[in-house]
Amino acid sequence: MKTFNLVYTKIRGFFDIDWILLLSALLLSVAGLVTMHSFSEESPFFFRQIIWLSASLLVFFVFSLVDWRFLRRSVVAISIFSFAFLLLVSLAFLGMTVKGSERWIDLGFFSFQPTDFAKLALVIVLAKFFSKRHIEIAHFKHILVSGLYAFVLFLLIFLQPDFGSSIIIFLVWFGMVMVSGISKKHILGVLTAGVLSFAFLWVFVLADYQKQRLSAFLNPLADIQGAGYHSLQSMIAVGSGQWFGKGIGFGTQSRLRFLPEYQTDFIFAAFAEEWGLFGVLIFSVVFLVLVWRIISNSIYGSSNFEILFGAGVTFWFISHFAVHVGINVGLLPITGITLPFTSYGGSHLLAEFSALGILMGMRKYRGTFHKDEKQEGVLI
Repeated sequence: MKTFNLVYTKIRGFFDIDWILLLSALLLSVAGLVTMHSFSEESPFFFRQIIWLSASLLVFFVFSLVDWRFLRRSVVAISIFSFAFLLLVSLAFLGMTVKGSERWIDLGFFSFQPTDFAKLALVIVLAKFFSKRHIEIAHFKHILVSGLYAFVLFLLIFLQPDFGSSIIIFLVWFGMVMVSGISKKHILGVLTAGVLSFAFLWVFVLADYQKQRLSAFLNPLADIQGAGYHSLQSMIAVGSGQWFGKGIGFGTQSRLRFLPEYQTDFIFAAFAEEWGLFGVLIFSVVFLVLVWRIISNSIYGSSNFEILFGAGVTFWFISHFAVHVGINVGLLPITGITLPFTSYGGSHLLAEFSALGILMGMRKYRGTFHKDEKQEGVLI
């Protein structure tokens, strides 16, 4: 009888997930698959992505069955963060260089990008840090300590170099700081100090050639034959889609290879060219539904940790979406960033579905009362 009850509980728990959330994520993934398949009938990206999506869904369902309250323990959060830190450090010794960047660890039968899992680790450690200090959160030291966690990952990712992902790390930290209750005066002070520091470097430290490089980075269209070429092609692809697009498989910018990295960094532009503004609006609505369901599932968390975890995942996904789209429409400099659930790649897909799976696991005990732990330790 006990075995039967255990099996019944597991089965009931298996189906106790937010199907709207899962369907939204799947629709975004299908949009990416359709776009990849339209590039070429023999495109290897399509079939590989199906495998990664299947593995990610398996991880999602397995994680949804786990009781994640153990993440509230300081030693667990620190261990996860330390493991992510070691993975990023290992890139200096084991990293596979692709297009001048050491972002991948090659395991022979597949390679993965530790940066994607570092984002998840940062969300966990910051959720733990801020959840324990909700009473004295106004202290300025909490900006510095939480910023130290983010800065360590930011620096390691920036040195790969992967400027796009390092920006995401900063945005996740900044977003979680904003919702944690830290004094807005302190946040404004930090931002002001950052602006003044950059101004000082620009006037007194940076050489002319360094200023030129920064200018080209911030305004790539000033050199459309060089640094601005990819940005120009992306804008052409987005604009040529017009209202209803050219149709699936008829996107000339991607099919004729004018659009670089059309399966990853510029998949939004490839999608917009084939589906047009109407398709982009539908895609954006689906993404907003996903964000809404993440917030809805986390806002009633049984403790501050669950609420802050959901907030961190929200900022993570929104930052990726905003930066990727901004790059594709020419509003932001090209940094190389994926579109959540849509771009080709297994690492980011596994990390994203893992985050959703953890959120679904937290959903199962959101009705129980939990008293947040008393402050202990210095750093977390």
